[in-house]
Amino acid sequence: MASKTKPIDINAMADEVIVRLRTFTDRDRHAATKNYFPSAQENLGVYAADMRLVVRDFKARLKAEGAATVLKFALAVIARNTMEGRQCAYEILESHKPAVAALKPAQIEQLGKGIDNWASVDGFACGISGPAWREGRLKDADILRWAKSKDPWWRRAAVVSTVPLNIRSRGGTGDVKRTLMVCKLVIGDEHIMVHKALSWALRELSRVDGKAVESFLRAHDAALPSLVKREVLRKLKTGRKYG
Repeated sequence: MASKTKPIDINAMADEVIVRLRTFTDRDRHAATKNYFPSAQENLGVYAADMRLVVRDFKARLKAEGAATVLKFALAVIARNTMEGRQCAYEILESHKPAVAALKPAQIEQLGKGIDNWASVDGFACGISGPAWREGRLKDADILRWAKSKDPWWRRAAVVSTVPLNIRSRGGTGDVKRTLMVCKLVIGDEHIMVHKALSWALRELSRVDGKAVESFLRAHDAALPSLVKREVLRKLKTGRKYG
């Protein structure tokens, strides 16, 4: 009689992720990011390269697990409420194709619950919600609802979710219509992190259709934040964000 593989202990494994991350805590990194990532989540002070070591290990350990197990694991890590843990959860989930393919809108929003800083938002939007939108697991109505949210971090998530539509390295082929649809909704937003997201979205779209971005800037010149106009125009002219 064939032996059955023992089910993994999701909570124990989620705890292990945080323990492993804590071994990489760096005081200089923590000090440098203490105010750089204002958040209700705990900042462990771990460099990205060290996070990736943890991600690589757990990706391998979860490779043969089913979609439901990997989703539960990701949510359990997120529930430990650390910024680096959340980032690891997104990257591990993103790498598991069956889990990604099985995601439903309510589960995606559950994965985003608690995003309250730009790093967490961008990990969620570039790794989870943006690809889900591009591939039809989220509808335009879902993203537009986020863009109208009272929470600025969900508004940023809506805008950054356009990035995977246009970045070829993330599977994007270009989507002028939907990108500008979302960008238009946040033109008058007062939050600086939404301004920065708008700049990013337009700069990425400029790689696909620079003329469409130029037209957008002209049409909304009076209402667009100066930061957005400056960065996007520089990208159009020089191909660079800075200098």
